[in-house]
Amino acid sequence: MTERFERHRQAWTNDEIQKLHTLVTKGMGLKAIAKALTRSEESTKKRAKQDKLKIKKLR
Repeated sequence: MTERFERHRQAWTNDEIQKLHTLVTKGMGLKAIAKALTRSEESTKKRAKQDKLKIKKLR
């Protein structure tokens, strides 16, 4: 049951980057952030690393 993302290799918009920063500061997990942005977990993690953001690991 893998989810397919239609937005393959789309550039990040300024609104998405702002939302990413907001969600990371709220302490949300990677899966929740990726779903909120309708992005894959991998691309979300990559963009967060590029912006020097640390996504919390939920246990």
